[in-house]
Amino acid sequence: MNHVDVEANDLIMPMNRICERDRNYVCHPWSPISEDRSQLMLSYGENSRVKDIYGNEFIDASSLNTTCGYADSRLVNTIKEQLAKLQGIDISTASNLLVGTLAERLSKYLPKCLSRTLFVNSGSEGIEAAIFIAASYWIQIGEPRSRIVTFERGYHGATLLCRSLSGLPRVKHPLSIKLPVSQVRFEVAPRQLREPESLQTLLHAFKKEMMQDKNDYPIAVLVEPFINVGGGIVLPKGFLSALQKLCKKTGTLLILDEIFTGFGRSGKMFAFEYESVIPDILVSSKGLASGYMPICAVTFKDEIYRTFANDKSIGGVRYGHTTSGHAGACAAALATLDIIDKDELVQKASYFGSVLMDAFSDRIGVGHVVDVRNFGLVLVIEMSSFEIASRLIKHARSEGVLLRQQGEALMVVPPLTIDEKTLNLLIKRLQSALARIQ
Repeated sequence: MNHVDVEANDLIMPMNRICERDRNYVCHPWSPISEDRSQLMLSYGENSRVKDIYGNEFIDASSLNTTCGYADSRLVNTIKEQLAKLQGIDISTASNLLVGTLAERLSKYLPKCLSRTLFVNSGSEGIEAAIFIAASYWIQIGEPRSRIVTFERGYHGATLLCRSLSGLPRVKHPLSIKLPVSQVRFEVAPRQLREPESLQTLLHAFKKEMMQDKNDYPIAVLVEPFINVGGGIVLPKGFLSALQKLCKKTGTLLILDEIFTGFGRSGKMFAFEYESVIPDILVSSKGLASGYMPICAVTFKDEIYRTFANDKSIGGVRYGHTTSGHAGACAAALATLDIIDKDELVQKASYFGSVLMDAFSDRIGVGHVVDVRNFGLVLVIEMSSFEIASRLIKHARSEGVLLRQQGEALMVVPPLTIDEKTLNLLIKRLQSALARIQ
């Protein structure tokens, strides 16, 4: 792997000055002030490996959006070529060549009725848009509704509205808003959700919240097919399809948050394919442009879109951003989809996910390991405590592996382009890290 430590302007700057600059001027998101993120200063990446400014190499199994890994020349060159032509324009004024191409391309992967896409820049914006679209729909057909049903441990973004949807303590906003949200709790530990009776228990909880008042059915049910930030939780098999049936009974819209799971991460192009579910609104983001450019797709049924002709303000969807449908981001997304298809990354994610699960399934109940579960190319190792999980993160880093931590759970999330040799090395290093805390 060729290696360039830092940007050209920093070549003469001492390493300690680079780290000091970071500590003095950067606000790192979702990070305690006491944590010094400059201790790991990355400067280079290639496929599934990254290097820090000292030349230390790591296997990246922590990224949520690097579908195609790092420094893929196909992506880099495509983005460069598009930016040299047109970086973008506010598409409320004029469209660009690529936004329609991408919207049409996305429709090819989805059920025919999911054909209309609004592009925004991030998952948080996508969820905001989805809630706005859903609530507006009921107003536009003359049947206004005012309540959302979600998982308490769900996470849907960092904006004020998105935070109000979640019951996770660290997501709470200091300025609360009165958004009517009914939250469903997991009454059992994540590992117990594999037990047959857990499905009916969970469905009963949703039914209770959805039908608590027959004069106040929800606007929508909003769920992730895999609970990411809330602890790496795999939902019971059959849950999504049964939930859709509940939604149909009350006319409630089903919004699926596939911000994390979309575009192959789950072992399917979209996680809802496992149960042949058709959401009314689908939000997908992280893997769409492989982290090379920011973009999010909010795709919804055309029958919902057509009701916006009744909007009293403009007769259309009153949502969007200056860089919605950004041409450079669309170019990155189209190149990512080309790579996903050509390199068969969805199939690869499914296979490598099973390889990871097979390598660690025998660790359940050994030492501090409470559970091991997977969802496509996501391996979750749940430890006995937050502190133990934090120790494992550090041990893994010292072994040359970067992981994610969600509470007591560790998540192994490599790029979909990881090769078999690197995957086996990842397994070996993670097994070594686990052995250090037994």
